[in-house]
Amino acid sequence: MSFTVYLSGEIHTDWREEIKQGAAASGLDVQFTSAVTDHDASDAAGDCLGPEDNGFWRDHKSAKVNAIRTKTLIEQADLVVVRFGDKYKQLEKGTDLFSGLSDALLKVKIVLSPFSRCFPVCYAARKLYKSVLKSCAPLSV
Repeated sequence: MSFTVYLSGEIHTDWREEIKQGAAASGLDVQFTSAVTDHDASDAAGDCLGPEDNGFWRDHKSAKVNAIRTKTLIEQADLVVVRFGDKYKQLEKGTDLFSGLSDALLKVKIVLSPFSRCFPVCYAARKLYKSVLKSCAPLSV
């Protein structure tokens, strides 16, 4: 049985490659999809719709194209994984994970976050996206 996994979140480390390599080494039948992780390519996503003289409209078109792509890939995914980094503000990257879309589609979600970020991530998710996380208490070891 094949699974499709959407990988979302910070783009400054190689965590996606680690997951892909681990799945391959384990012989898992998994197809991975992801947001565009190259800044220049992401900024140029709307260029196929024609040139813009104003940078605002270029960014606007690219954001819309990226949103359509993200929505489509989340709809097609069996599992959504998001990783929040510890060096950059990553809460905005979780919006596709915690959005009404992935909740409405009942997607299984895995959140990867450094322990130091657990509370801020969970607090933001609860405050911004209401009832996404049932509990985010740190585990005692």
